[in-house]
Amino acid sequence: MGAAREARLIAVEERADAVFDRIRAFLTLHRLGPDPVHYAFAYHVMTNPTGALARSVATLTEGGIRLSTRDIEALGGGLAHQNPPHWGETLSHRGDDDVAARLVAQTQMHVEGFSDMMRSMQAETADFGRDLAASANAVRGAATGADVVRLATVMLDRVQSAESRLAAATREAEQLRAKLEEARGDARRDPLTGLPNRRAFEEAFSEQSLTGQRLCLAVCDVDRFKRVNDQFGHSVGDRVLRAIAAALREACTRHFVARYGGEEFVILFRGDDVEDARATLETARVAVAAKRYRIRETDVPLGAVTFSAGIAVAETGEPLCSVFGRADRFLYLAKENGRNQLCSNGTFY
Repeated sequence: MGAAREARLIAVEERADAVFDRIRAFLTLHRLGPDPVHYAFAYHVMTNPTGALARSVATLTEGGIRLSTRDIEALGGGLAHQNPPHWGETLSHRGDDDVAARLVAQTQMHVEGFSDMMRSMQAETADFGRDLAASANAVRGAATGADVVRLATVMLDRVQSAESRLAAATREAEQLRAKLEEARGDARRDPLTGLPNRRAFEEAFSEQSLTGQRLCLAVCDVDRFKRVNDQFGHSVGDRVLRAIAAALREACTRHFVARYGGEEFVILFRGDDVEDARATLETARVAVAAKRYRIRETDVPLGAVTFSAGIAVAETGEPLCSVFGRADRFLYLAKENGRNQLCSNGTFY
């Protein structure tokens, strides 16, 4: 009994050591410090490698990209101030990965079904050829007309059966293609605000940067958003994010507005210089700051909600990470200078 218990303890310790080694490797790979938030995040990824959080991390890091603290906060909705279980809840708002997985599985099954059908039709065609050769021999051998009619009827039934199965498979393929198109759109849309998401924004920047037209990038962040969540709850915080998303979308109708993650939004101004972009974004900032929100259920005033933003001009051929990093630095200058303002190239508005 004592030996068995000791063996179990050794096994538990070995599993714990293995988990710790994987967490350490994860933190080292992404150059993350071993603070409690990073460690807890890595623990959830490593101990549930097939979960929604791990799949989101795999998507973000595809191509050898390292995670940043900002990425972790975006995945967790500000998890530096929240308990780890909230990560799973937040991820449920980032799109239904299971739906996409099911559609991929259905596509694979459909392709396999087509392959099976074609093999079956190929076999029937071979049988048809053999029967046709037998029919020709029978006719030459003065077979009865009844034999020829019987053979022709069998062949006709096979052709009709194949046509029916092919038509059904074609209908299923059309339905599946429609579902895949819908899923592709959902994969690039933020479910909370209805705006394009980070993936869609990155694709849009890549496409627009090839056109050679003038581009400006703005990074916007809701001021003191954690206080809203802490004081009024995440449902109220979600309403605030939707309201700001609507204001940005309304003010920037000609441009690409996306939710980048958490309380952060990005805008790709196409064809405008930095002054035009600033004037457009200023319209949204003033509109948001002028509103006075109330809690729907209790009519308690929420007060003013504002956002700060940094705006950077994209140089020809400049990669997104470089432009974004510059706009992000201007955003933090705006925050440090008092919030509820815009900053571009060190100038505040």
